[in-house]
Amino acid sequence: MVQVTEHLYIVRDERILNGEPIIKGTRTPVRAVVESWRMGIAPEAIPQGLPHLTLAQIFDALSYYSDHQDEINTYIERNRIPDDLIDPLVSDL
Repeated sequence: MVQVTEHLYIVRDERILNGEPIIKGTRTPVRAVVESWRMGIAPEAIPQGLPHLTLAQIFDALSYYSDHQDEINTYIERNRIPDDLIDPLVSDL
């Protein structure tokens, strides 16, 4: 069942990523947008890597993050790949 949030483009669906906040109509978690932004990618450039998202969805995901930082940071940490599992050939990318 889809659960709406106070953000227009952000929902939760227990069938997708165990209810982690996602962009409505996609399987893209809010954390994916936040991680791109944290890597220094401007919000306007994020759709180049996630072309199925609109700029409005990107900004709403960042707004959701602003309102729910602890929650999203927990999802980011939970899904982080340990450094020792990253191939050295790509670790500096």
